[in-house]
Amino acid sequence: MPTAKFIKPTTGISSITANPITVRPWQESDRPFLRTLFLHARRDAWPWLDSAQWQLEDFDAATLDEQIWVAVQNGHRVGFASVWANDNFLHNLFVDPQYQSAGVGHALLEQVHRTFTSTGALKCLIRNERAVAFYKRNGWHIEATGSSPDGDYYLMHYRLR
Repeated sequence: MPTAKFIKPTTGISSITANPITVRPWQESDRPFLRTLFLHARRDAWPWLDSAQWQLEDFDAATLDEQIWVAVQNGHRVGFASVWANDNFLHNLFVDPQYQSAGVGHALLEQVHRTFTSTGALKCLIRNERAVAFYKRNGWHIEATGSSPDGDYYLMHYRLR
């Protein structure tokens, strides 16, 4: 099985313009990389959870029967989003930690928003303050709270314009 390699991007707005982020539908050949990204990005985003039992194959179960979008920059996969299309529900959005704050998440959200046919929804762990702020900056609103085995979460909505 090939191993995924995370490449540190160049920094600065000009590098984003010079090396645009594209978002495309996933392909089976993306699986090894996305498995690795999913494992490492969750560990980075949720350090308070015990990740000892997490494994590469968790990606397969977490995205089963979902529409998956892959963000690519300079030929490197840098993030992904998965959606339960029938429910307009954003289930996963993960960006390689080295590419965060470089527009990858925003590009993925724009694609996800285009796929929604009505109000979109997602759940975001309350302790993941960085993600909560990201979604709020991108037009999502907290509608309710709930609890899961991973912790309390916000139910957030995005209304089509």
